[in-house]
Amino acid sequence: MRLLLNTANVQYQVSRNVQEKLDGDKRQKRNRDNLPMWSIQLIALDSSGAEVINVTVAAIEKPAVSIGQFVTPVELEALPWNTNGKHGVAFRATELKKLAAPKAA
Repeated sequence: MRLLLNTANVQYQVSRNVQEKLDGDKRQKRNRDNLPMWSIQLIALDSSGAEVINVTVAAIEKPAVSIGQFVTPVELEALPWNTNGKHGVAFRATELKKLAAPKAA
């Protein structure tokens, strides 16, 4: 079962340059389809506040987004994990769609 998140009422802003997602040998990870994986840090802001999340996107080319840019993660999925007594939630999306900056109130 996939845990897809509703992104309708959340603003996402890029907060760090796109980085290669690396394995333990410092090589770029690839997904099951052999696509390179990229890590993008986003600020997720809604009416209850903000959180910083890291989102993984698998794509042939590095996602062309920059710090401060507003985006929508397409098919944003939460991936709970538990390894060696540590736990958390990872996030992945199929792509990032660029948006115009929201208008100031």
